[in-house]
Amino acid sequence: MNFSHNTFLDKLAQTTSSPFLLDIESAEGVYLHTPDGKKYMDLISGVGVSAIGHRHPYVINAIKEQLDKHMHVMVYGEFVQSSPNMLAETLTSLLPEQLNCCYFVNSGTEANEGALKLAKRFTGRSEIIAFRGAYHGSTHGSLSVSGNEYKKFAFRPLLPDVRFINFNKIDELDAITDQTAGVIVEPIQGDAGVRIPDQAYMQALRDKCTATGAILIFDEIQSGMGRTGKLFAFEHFNVVPDILTTAKALGGGLPIGAFISSHDMMQALTHDPMLGHITTFGGNPVCCAAANATLEVIENERLLEGVEAKGQRFEELLQHPRIKEIRRIGLFFAIEFETADEVSKIVSSCLEKGIITFWFLSCPNSFRIAPPLNISDAEITKSCNVIRAAIDSL
Repeated sequence: MNFSHNTFLDKLAQTTSSPFLLDIESAEGVYLHTPDGKKYMDLISGVGVSAIGHRHPYVINAIKEQLDKHMHVMVYGEFVQSSPNMLAETLTSLLPEQLNCCYFVNSGTEANEGALKLAKRFTGRSEIIAFRGAYHGSTHGSLSVSGNEYKKFAFRPLLPDVRFINFNKIDELDAITDQTAGVIVEPIQGDAGVRIPDQAYMQALRDKCTATGAILIFDEIQSGMGRTGKLFAFEHFNVVPDILTTAKALGGGLPIGAFISSHDMMQALTHDPMLGHITTFGGNPVCCAAANATLEVIENERLLEGVEAKGQRFEELLQHPRIKEIRRIGLFFAIEFETADEVSKIVSSCLEKGIITFWFLSCPNSFRIAPPLNISDAEITKSCNVIRAAIDSL
């Protein structure tokens, strides 16, 4: 084991006993490069982050321009800065009218924490409805509304008054009542293995929340920023949440999240108590510049227009008798097999051949594909050939 691996394993806290242990020296577009000259095609976009590829030149330029002005100058919410102002203008211009006020934070889990707090503060209620199979993050509140009990039990007690129902089951929506502060849901369940609900279900969910006064929170941390072929997945269902959360791909490679709602609802965080949600680094001007540039790249390069066709190409090329099911929307894939052991062997084999895939925490018999939206047809063909060869070798 080399020196850098020793440092990584001994001096950096570990999240698993079996990390990938790739030494990364540089990254560009769809590829990661190691010090020994090997390159890896990133089919998971750094787990959803690099949706426009690594180090997009437009984003790099925006970061450099902001660095020449200033970096952090004050905690969130006190000073007027052009970078977060521009991002808020861009984001709200792309969203429905009622989603007109942004609170910028540092990550997806913090965005969900803020959304949960806002729902409770605005309604004066305490009950939260969440979904089995959900994943919303790893901080205490987000973990409380996530569905994977194996990941949760060591950290109990968690947030009280959380009730779980099954995703895409209309008859269970009666659990939402006038005692419910908020309902938090991924429009496309990601970590559960890309579970796509019915149109009628999403409409019934929206109607139930409206009827009971419960705040509907859409967690689009994985499904947003063009991953499904729409800027946000809720656009597929013709329903609008009361609060939207986003992160991962928003920053183009830099850490940023946001929860977005109406100006009237957001005002609830300004009084009783004042500073109802606070963050030192939220709205960091460099991260906001990167995020604004990322949104501009998606629009200027018309990336959304190609997502579905590229997804279909992947699906066509990955047909194989060993695959039980391919669940997909846009470029958001779960490839399901009979066992988790098969998935582990495929992921390992692909890695050896320079293709990075990954698994799901809560769906071990599937592996994920979520490549940069600007992946080329040639790269799709090349990667699918490697994946099929890995399946053949089982």
